[in-house]
This record gives sequence, C-alpha cells and structure tokens, in this order.
Amino acid sequence: MAKPIMAKATAVWLVDNTTLTFKQVAEFCELHELEVQGIADGDVATGVKGFDPISNNQLTREEIELAEKDPLQKLKLKFYSAAVGEEKRRGPRYTPLSKRQDRPASILWLVKFHPELTDGQISKLVGTTKPTIQAMRDRTHWNISNIQPIDPVALGLCKQSELDAMVQKAATKRAAAGEVMSDDERRKLVSTEQSLNMEAEPKIPTAISGLETFTLGGEVEKEEAPVDADSFFNLPDAADDDDEEEK
Repeated sequence: MAKPIMAKATAVWLVDNTTLTFKQVAEFCELHELEVQGIADGDVATGVKGFDPISNNQLTREEIELAEKDPLQKLKLKFYSAAVGEEKRRGPRYTPLSKRQDRPASILWLVKFHPELTDGQISKLVGTTKPTIQAMRDRTHWNISNIQPIDPVALGLCKQSELDAMVQKAATKRAAAGEVMSDDERRKLVSTEQSLNMEAEPKIPTAISGLETFTLGGEVEKEEAPVDADSFFNLPDAADDDDEEEK
C-alpha cells in the first residue's frame, strides 16, 4: 500500500479527529502501533500540526466511517489515475550544496586511480555529469590546475561499499570482454575488507643465515667467519716491546 504524504501529521489528525484504532492508523500511515499510541499520549510528534487527509484528497469521509464501525477494516489511500507511472525517476545522485565543490576532486581521483570505471559509473557514485568527467579525463577543466585528487569516500560523496561494488562490476565486465588487467589494476580491485584481512608481504628476507654464494665454476663457496673488529685493536703492551729489545 502506498504511503500518504506527511504520514506523521496525517496520523496526528486521525488520532485527534476519529475513533480509529491505533492499529488502523499505524497501518495506513506505515508507522509502528506504539508510535501512534505515543502520539495519542502526547509523547510523540509534539507540536506537529495535523494534516487533514480528507481535504487533501487522500481519504474520503465514507472510508473513515466504515473503518470506525469495523476495527478490522483497513483504510485505503485514494486512487489517483493521473499518478500512474509517475514513479521516482532515476538520475544522478543528489549531492548537497556544501559538498558540490568537492566533486571535481573526487572525479579526478576516480579517473586517476580507477580508469576502468565508465563515465556512467562515476556519475552514479558522485552525482555528476558526463561532460564534467570527460573534461577531467582530457584535463580541459577550467580549474584543473588547482584541483587535487581526493578519495570520494573521504569526502563523504559515496560509501566504501558502493565504490568497491562498482569497481568489482567494472572488473567483471572487462573480464567478460577479454581485456587483460595489469597487476596494479588487480590490486585496486581488492575490497577494503579483504585488504585489511590480507597478510603483509615480506619485503626483505627475515633471516640471512644459510645464504651461500656461488663461484664461476658452479661450486658452492662457504661464507668466511666474520672478523672480530676488536682484534685489530689488541696491540702488544710497551713492556713486551722492551723485553724483545733486550733479547
């Protein structure tokens, strides 16, 4: 069932002006029954002005009277024939005004570090237009010299899970097309959760004992015992030098 507009204000009006049960009001306004009871007790929606669903063409008086007589009767939102097919339109993600100035930096970051993403995918992530993305790719944006790439997740323009899902989708599409990815691109396809659980790769050997060198003839040459540096400073005493001169 469709939800009425201004549902909580509609619930306030129905509680104040009808004898409908809390369950009937809750089901019609898609609220919890305890929340409707809180409205009746004055604990919820304090200061909210009631919204008349009859004058706003959402309910009829006859519908309310039938529901008042039968507690099992459910209220039905009035049907609008003109509203058929007017579902929510799909489009770019809405970005608040306070964050719109950060979008160029996030676009540049995505173009630089995730070139496998298409313009449409970037547009869905940060809510921008394809001409702006193309200007970033071509570096023809009017302010390109002053823009530094910044992770859109750090800017709050999208979630890390959304970015990971979009990158994985792009990787699957490229694999289906038979394109070969470089090692750097494969590392970028690892999600944040997977990267945190991965063990660190050793960059240098943890132990050097047992390392051997090979001569030109192929024979193994054992490493010489390390020289003690203190032996260079154990000079003979002056008394020993005098004894040697007397002899």
